[in-house]
Amino acid sequence: MIQASYEDSVRALVEQISAYIEQFHGGKVEMIALEGNILKVRLGGACLGCPLLPATLHGWVEGTVRQFFPEIERVVEVN
Repeated sequence: MIQASYEDSVRALVEQISAYIEQFHGGKVEMIALEGNILKVRLGGACLGCPLLPATLHGWVEGTVRQFFPEIERVVEVN
């Protein structure tokens, strides 16, 4: 059995979050990089231009990621 790397595990969680956002809200989130304790993501779809983007990014994406990976200090959006 091959064990997934830490980065692969974080990526899999972000993909699950994105699937939920896509299904229920029309947006999406993509993992761009994991640099130390900073997770860089790109939001797209209906998230672009949405006034709730900061709440989605920090409240939903960052909150969920930090529940499973508390060592990740921040989730930031990159273009």
